[in-house]
Amino acid sequence: MKTIQFFETTPQQLSELISEAVKKQLEELKQVLQVQEQKEELLTRKETCEFFQIDPSTLWHWVNQGRVKVYGIGNRRYFKRSELMESLTEKK
Repeated sequence: MKTIQFFETTPQQLSELISEAVKKQLEELKQVLQVQEQKEELLTRKETCEFFQIDPSTLWHWVNQGRVKVYGIGNRRYFKRSELMESLTEKK
């Protein structure tokens, strides 16, 4: 653990130091999240069925029930891998 000592630091200066450090950390986190968002992987219906190891009719039912979000362009349908992972629920 790193030890930091403050000598002759006013509360205002300490507040500014903390504020600057927090801003820097938030900016780094923002950049990481933007990169992750840009890397969002889209899966086709077939890939989604293979991912879940299910029949296409099951996927169709899940979409109609709102269990899984679907995105489309024309007749093509896509699923976001991250949202598929979020749709999984824990069973006990």
